[in-house]
Amino acid sequence: MGDAMLTALADATHTNCGGKAATLGLLLREGLPVPDGFVVPHGGEHGVRVTRPLRAAVARELARLGDPVVAVRSSALNEDTADASAAGQYESVIGARGSAGVCEAIAACWSSANAARVNDYWSRATAGAGASFPGMGVLVQRVIGAEISGVMFTPQRPGEPTRIEAAWGLGLGVVGGTITPDTYEVAAVGSIRCTVGSKRTRIDLAPEHGGVVESAVAAEQQKARTLDDATTAILAELGRRIAEIQGGPQDVEWAVADGVIWVLQARPITASLPALRVSASPFPARALTGTPGSHGKVMGAARLVRGPSDFKAVRPGEIVICPYTDPAWTPLFTIAAGVVTETGGALSHAAIVAREYGIPAVLGVADALNRIENGHRIALDGTAGTITLL
Repeated sequence: MGDAMLTALADATHTNCGGKAATLGLLLREGLPVPDGFVVPHGGEHGVRVTRPLRAAVARELARLGDPVVAVRSSALNEDTADASAAGQYESVIGARGSAGVCEAIAACWSSANAARVNDYWSRATAGAGASFPGMGVLVQRVIGAEISGVMFTPQRPGEPTRIEAAWGLGLGVVGGTITPDTYEVAAVGSIRCTVGSKRTRIDLAPEHGGVVESAVAAEQQKARTLDDATTAILAELGRRIAEIQGGPQDVEWAVADGVIWVLQARPITASLPALRVSASPFPARALTGTPGSHGKVMGAARLVRGPSDFKAVRPGEIVICPYTDPAWTPLFTIAAGVVTETGGALSHAAIVAREYGIPAVLGVADALNRIENGHRIALDGTAGTITLL
């Protein structure tokens, strides 16, 4: 690259740049459509302060790239592994622009290593043994102004389908669980099954003032498929190639802009994904249904959690009923016996963490906060995607 303080994304290795950047660097070298960028390597000496030489190096590299709008994302040495994803636990800043904004975002990524949710995650992931923080590279990439984005899980075993979740705009609502996406299943023989999600909101870049903006989706687009069969099949084939390069099943974040599919992230799948619920299956008369998110069955008292102010009321063994869960909510997973959300899909960050923790979860149960009473005993089946009122 010509600047010793930074590493070109195509040259990234796990040792100096962390798992996320190293994987994307490999895919870029293999000719896959990965947005170009650079990495602030792991170095320990940075702490959470961006030094003057680093600021100058970042400014030079952004100028060389043409001052693009960028995504600044953590690439810690202990995330995105086969044993623990740390999905959504460290910070990402989407839509940064200019050296000052990018350097502020780099510092935010470093600082996130000290967040309470990160400590809670690693305490659970290491069975209470804790984990020393091994360091973090920070990835800076051009942002794709996506028309459609989402997540894809490649088959975990031969003969299983590829699962894809998609929504309008950037993929933040899909990974964050704040919308219920379209779900596509591509069978090994190539047939495609689609369930259209509600997709009530979308997130897009706000380049005039940086960052992103959320807006309502028109009623006709809420009911429309985001992906046609041809694009879905191309995505599944791209996932097959990524899994082949990586040597195992992959969790892939992707985006479509101007008809071009981009690969934004790829990491190993860390836990078994429940099969999609079959709509014709018989369920108890008092059952509510949603998307199976994490295997297992549990009975317990429902605890309605509408926001962070309700966290302190949750007791061990209760089943949390909430609108959605973003990374700030995942410490609840160390207490709750199960999780039900009103929005979200099985490929969201929260669902991934629930599977890693072994906590049953059902996602996208419409109006669950009004259909389930606080303290009411319920039976949760995360494999079938049902909640039965007892």
